[in-house]
Amino acid sequence: MNEEMKEKIVEEKRTKKKKRKTPMVVFLVFVLMIVAALLIALQNVGILDFSKIDFSKLNRKEKVTLNYTTPNHQQKEGVYITDVSEVVEEVMPSIVAITSKTLVNSGNYGPFYFWGGGSTEKQYATGAGSGIIIKQTDDELLILTNDHVIDGAEELSVQFYDEKSYDAVVKGTSADDDVAVISVKLSSIDNDTLESIKIATIGDSNELKVGNGVIAIGNALGYGQSVTSGVVSALNREVTLDDTTRNMIQMDAAINGGNSGGALLNSKGEVVGICEAKYSSSSSSGIVEGMSLAIPITDVKDVIEKLMNGETPTASGAQIGIKGNIVNQDNTLGMPQGFYISEVISGTGADDAGLSIGSIVTKIEGNKVTSLNDMKKVLSKKKPGDVITITVAVPDRRSYTEKDVEVTLS
Repeated sequence: MNEEMKEKIVEEKRTKKKKRKTPMVVFLVFVLMIVAALLIALQNVGILDFSKIDFSKLNRKEKVTLNYTTPNHQQKEGVYITDVSEVVEEVMPSIVAITSKTLVNSGNYGPFYFWGGGSTEKQYATGAGSGIIIKQTDDELLILTNDHVIDGAEELSVQFYDEKSYDAVVKGTSADDDVAVISVKLSSIDNDTLESIKIATIGDSNELKVGNGVIAIGNALGYGQSVTSGVVSALNREVTLDDTTRNMIQMDAAINGGNSGGALLNSKGEVVGICEAKYSSSSSSGIVEGMSLAIPITDVKDVIEKLMNGETPTASGAQIGIKGNIVNQDNTLGMPQGFYISEVISGTGADDAGLSIGSIVTKIEGNKVTSLNDMKKVLSKKKPGDVITITVAVPDRRSYTEKDVEVTLS
């Protein structure tokens, strides 16, 4: 076979291959044209919009996160931060820092003075606390604080929002409620300071619910005003401090020395409590954290008004003549909630009225008894010799029977 014949055979094979490929290519082109026409039709009728497709993200794996938005929260790089700055900015001018000086050494000569064992100089202990500006009269500025902040102080000074300090005096105090009102003469305060301060807005602590957000402002550790925030952990927490039992607001906002007398605020910036103390533990089992206490403002509202007018509330001394403790309702035993009588004092009104051990005081003057404060509130407005009506649940086998009893207070 010569070279001319070989080239002719090769050329015929190439031609056959091209002929076999041509129908397939034509078919693919036809299909692509149909798809393109269909896409254009979908675009024209609005079913498909190429402008809304981000082709840069195709074939790209991205991390998916869930974002939760809540009021008064600010997002920053995927983290939500509670923002209370607006409330704090509004309320801070109504909060003050209180410095007290208490005499601890009168400076007498002492038996060994002439041998270098005595001193003629008085010695003072300095304390730090907080206060809330609650009223301005024609003559003075009235500031609410804790009784234990100013107790025994010979000198008091108040530092306002502009960091200027002025002398203060005690207007009135109630150790039983651990509240006090001090005053600063308006004539001693310069105009710049008066223009920088505000009167706090008093709220209603009875409207608080467990879980509500709260803000605490006070002179923590005497370093100056600082802010902490948290939630209401419990309401009507019965706490005994200095042999006095009170119903308190428990929250997890940090409270430290110097915060006493400062404001506990709700989300509106209203004062709903007076910061007082925090739980502590000396046991080796663990350190108590996030358990702080405040006095509900509504519980002491009447007392505060008396203190503002220069009146010092005192205990009336009126008593029913019973001892015991608060018990919770127990449905299995049929026991109601109230004050369980463990002792009836002989010769008192309770004894004369026939009250007995084991009975439970469920109401006093028509008001439910759920804490010791419920009884104290009524008794504080009475005097010995007054007659009150109490409801007692008397045990009757496995149940209790309620009855009203009139008692003459001792």
